[in-house]
Amino acid sequence: MCLKPINRTLLLELKRSPAVVPSGELLNELQALGLLCKPPSPSLGKGWLRRRRKRCERRCKRGKRAGVRARLRANSSRPALPSILLSNVRSLENKLDYIRLQRTTQRGTRDCCVCVFTETWLNDRVPDAAIQLDGLTSHRADRDSSLCGKTRGGGLCVYINTDWCNNSALVSKYCSSLVEYAVVGCRPFYLPREFSSLHVVAVYIPPSANAKDALAALYGAISDLQNTHPEGLLIVAGDFNHANLKTVLPKFHQHVDFATRGASMLDLVYTNVIGAYRAEPRPHLGYSDHISVKLIPAYRPLVRRSRPAKKQLKTWPAGAISALQDCFECTDWHMFREAATTDGFIDLEEYTASVTGYISKCTDDVTVTKSITTRSNQKPWMTAEVRALLRARDIAFRAGDKEALSIARAILARAIRDAKRAHAQKIHSHFRDSGDTRQLWQGIQAITNYRTSTPACDSDASLPDALNVFYARFEAKNDVVAEKNIPSPDEQVLRLTTAEVKKSLRRVNPRKAAGPDNIPGSVLKGCADQLADVLTDIFNISLSSANVPSCFKTTTIVPVPKKSPVSCLNDYRPIALTSTIMKCFERLILRHIKSLLPPTLDPLQFAYRANRSTDDAISSTLHLALTHLEKKDTYVRMLFIDFSSAFNTIVPQHQITKLGLLGLNISLCNWILDFLTGRPQTVRIGKNTSNTTTLSTGAPQGCVLSPLLFTLLTHDCTALHGSNHIIKFADDTTVVGLIENNDESAYREEVKQLLTWCKVNNLSLNVDKTKEIVVDFRRAQRDHEPLDVDGSPVEIVKNTKFLGVHLAESLTWSLNTGSTVKKAQQRLHFLRRLKRAHLPPPILTTFYRGTIESILGSCITAWFGNCTKLDRKNLQRVVRTAEKIIGVSLPSMSDIYTTRCIRKATGIVDDPSHPSHKFFSPLPSGRRYRSLRSATTRLQYSFFPQAIRLLNSKGQI
Repeated sequence: MCLKPINRTLLLELKRSPAVVPSGELLNELQALGLLCKPPSPSLGKGWLRRRRKRCERRCKRGKRAGVRARLRANSSRPALPSILLSNVRSLENKLDYIRLQRTTQRGTRDCCVCVFTETWLNDRVPDAAIQLDGLTSHRADRDSSLCGKTRGGGLCVYINTDWCNNSALVSKYCSSLVEYAVVGCRPFYLPREFSSLHVVAVYIPPSANAKDALAALYGAISDLQNTHPEGLLIVAGDFNHANLKTVLPKFHQHVDFATRGASMLDLVYTNVIGAYRAEPRPHLGYSDHISVKLIPAYRPLVRRSRPAKKQLKTWPAGAISALQDCFECTDWHMFREAATTDGFIDLEEYTASVTGYISKCTDDVTVTKSITTRSNQKPWMTAEVRALLRARDIAFRAGDKEALSIARAILARAIRDAKRAHAQKIHSHFRDSGDTRQLWQGIQAITNYRTSTPACDSDASLPDALNVFYARFEAKNDVVAEKNIPSPDEQVLRLTTAEVKKSLRRVNPRKAAGPDNIPGSVLKGCADQLADVLTDIFNISLSSANVPSCFKTTTIVPVPKKSPVSCLNDYRPIALTSTIMKCFERLILRHIKSLLPPTLDPLQFAYRANRSTDDAISSTLHLALTHLEKKDTYVRMLFIDFSSAFNTIVPQHQITKLGLLGLNISLCNWILDFLTGRPQTVRIGKNTSNTTTLSTGAPQGCVLSPLLFTLLTHDCTALHGSNHIIKFADDTTVVGLIENNDESAYREEVKQLLTWCKVNNLSLNVDKTKEIVVDFRRAQRDHEPLDVDGSPVEIVKNTKFLGVHLAESLTWSLNTGSTVKKAQQRLHFLRRLKRAHLPPPILTTFYRGTIESILGSCITAWFGNCTKLDRKNLQRVVRTAEKIIGVSLPSMSDIYTTRCIRKATGIVDDPSHPSHKFFSPLPSGRRYRSLRSATTRLQYSFFPQAIRLLNSKGQI
C-alpha cells in the first residue's frame, strides 16, 4: 500500500519543476500506481522529465480520427451535404416523445441537419405548434382526402435544423392516390460552390399504387426542378415501397443498401451525386414497423478532391503567323538541301532534321510561354485583376481598417461585375454566326463545361519505362527480317506535286496536339504557301529512295486508362503522337493506295470504307441470324473475337507481301516497309518520359496509314464454309455460324482455321475478352459445349457489347435501350444549363441533335424496329423532356427511325459494291422492290424488310 498521500498538486509540481528530484521511494510508488510511463533511469538528473514539445516545434501535424462519421462530428452544422434521418413513423404525433428523447440523449440525432418522416398521419386538425421541435423548422404536407380519396394514413413532414439552415421554404406539395411528395428548398450557411441550390423531396408511394404511373408523376416534378436548377443538388427521400426511381431517372444514385422493413428495402434515398452518402441503420421509432435510416455525408467538395494544377501554355501574340510567313518567305530553303548533299548524295535524315528544326526554332521565337494555375472550382470569369483585388480586401480586413475595407469591397464588387459582363460578352460572341459550328460549340462548352473526361494516370516515375517495355513486348516474337526488294528500272515511282502538298497542309486541324517535332498544326496551315515547296522536295526524295526520315517516324505514346481504377499495364491504351508533317504525307499516300484497290475487296469489312458503318455490320449480322432461324431445327452461334493489341503485332514483311499481291508496286511497298521499321518510341506521362526504344513490329495507333494497313492485312480472312460468315469492323471480328440439325462441325472447323490464320499473321486472341452468344429459340433447350481456344474455354454469355450496342441472346433490345436512355438523361443536364443561360431555341436544338439525339439514334436502324412498346416509351420520354426544355417540337423516335431507314436503304441501292445491295431487287414492273419473306415478327421488323416496305410506300425506286 502507498503510505504517502499522492494528490494532484504533488503530481503537477513534479511535472512543472525539473529541479525537484523525487526520492527513490516516491519513484517506486509512482511506478506501482502506473503514473510513470517508463521505469526511472538509474542516473536521474535535472532533466528526468522530458520537456513538453511546443506545437510550432512539431515536424508534422498530430494525427486524428478519420472517416465520414468523424468528419461529420467535427463539423456537424457545416457539412458539405446535409446529414439526413429518414423514418416511416406511422403517426408522427405519437412519436414526438421518442424523437425528443433521442435528440436529448444522442448527439447524432440532435445534430442531424434534415429529418424526413413519412406516414405522419397528420390532418388539418393538428396545428403546427403541436408538432414543433426545438431548433427545427417543420414543413408538412398532410394527406388531402379530396385529392386522394383516403382519409387515413399518408402524410409527410420535413424538419430542417436551424443550426444548418435558417432559410428554408416549402416549394410545392402534391397529393394523389398514386404518390405524395413535398419539395423543400434550402439555403444553408455553407454549400459547396459546385451546387447552386439544394432541394429535399420527401416522397411516399402507397403499396397499392401503380408504380409506373406514380413514378411518371414524380418524374415530372423532379424534371421541372432540374430544368429550373440544372446545377442544384436534389435529395429524394421517402418510402417508395415497390417503386424504383432509377427506371425513370437512371442517373440518380440510391444510397440505402440494407432492408428497412423485414427483408425489403422500402425507405430509400436518391441523389444526383454519386457517392454522396453512406447509410447506416438506426432503431425503430416507437412501435413503427420500419427501422430508421441515418445518412452520413460522404461527399468531398471539388476544391478538396483535386489540387491546383500548373500548366505551361504557348500563346500566339497578334501578328505571329504573319511574322512567320515573312520569315519563311525570305528563307533560302535550297541552302538546307546543299548542306545535306555530299558527292551528289542527299542525306535525307540531315536534310529533314535541319528543316524541321528551323521551323520549330522560328515558331519558338514568335510565341510566348506562360505559366497558369487552374483550380477545380475556379469560376471562368475569375481574372488576375479580380484575384489581386481579393487579396487587397483581405489585407484591409486583417488590418482592421473599416474605411479601407469598405472601399476595397466596393472596388472588388465593381471588378467582379465587369469581369462577369466581359465573360458573358465573350460567350455570346460565339453565337453571332450560326454557320460557324466551331465557334458555336466553343460557346456551348463554355456554358455547360461539356467535356469528356479521362481517368488520370499514375504519377509513378517508373511507369513510362514499364509501359514502353510492355508496348514493345511483341518485338521479341518477330524473327522475320525486313528486306526491301529491288524495283525494276522502268517502274513508275510516285511523285507528289506542290499543289497536292499545299492542299494537304491547308487541311491541317490547328487544334490538334503537335508531334515530337513540336511543330504545331497552326504553323503548317498558316504557312502552307511558304512551306509547300521544301516539304514537297522532302516527300519526293523519301518516295524515290524508299526511306522515311526517323524524325517523321518518331512516336510519343501518351497512355490513356481504359478504366478506373487501373489494375494492370494492359489497362492503358497507347495513343501515339506523331509528326503533323508526316500525317500530311501519309494522307497523300493513303489516297494513292485507295485508288489502286478494287471496290469489291473484302466486302464484309465495314470499316474505313465509303457508305459503310457499324449500322451495316450489325444489320448484316442480324439478318444472317434471323433469316437462318426461320428454318426448322436451327440455331446460331456468334463468336465475338477480341485481338490482343492487334495493331502492335503487324509483321512488316508479311504486310508487304500482301500489298504486293494486291497490286502495289515494289517502290511503294519498300517505302511502307521502311515506314513500319526502325521507329523510335517513347512513353510520356505528365513530366515523366521513358527511354527511347526502336521498334520494327506493328503500326502505331494514331498514324493515318495504320487502319488501312490493318484492313489490308486481314482482307484474306474469309469464311471457308458457306454456312459461316466473318463480319469485320477494323479489328472487331465476329464469326457467325448458321447451324442446322445440331451439326457444328463446319462452325468448329471454321474457328480452328481462323486460329491458324491468326498464328500465321502474328495475331493473338484475348480469350478472357472473347465471348460467344448462342441464339437458340427451339423449345427443347440443350446445353451447348463451349469452344476451346488454346486449351481455354470461351465463355458463353447471355449478352455482350457488339459495335456499340448491347446484343442479347434473345435478340431483344431492352438492355440496349436502357443503356441508351441512361446516357441521354445525363446529357439533358447540359441542355438545362444552356436553357438557364437564356440561349435561343435554335442553339438549344443544335446542342440536342449533336449530343442527345446522336445518342438516341446510334445504330437505330438496326434495333429500333424490334423494340417493345415500353422501350419506345422510355426513349420518347427523353425526347418529350427535351421538348419542354427547348420549347419547340422535336422529331419523335419513330420519325428518326423512318428517315434514317430510307436514307440508309437509298445509299445501299446506289452502291452496287455494298454487300447488302442484293436484297433490294426491283420487281418486273420496276416500280417496287421485292419484299423479303418472313415468318416471324423478329425478321419482319428487322432493318432490311422494313427498309423495303418504307421505300415501296414512299415510291422511291
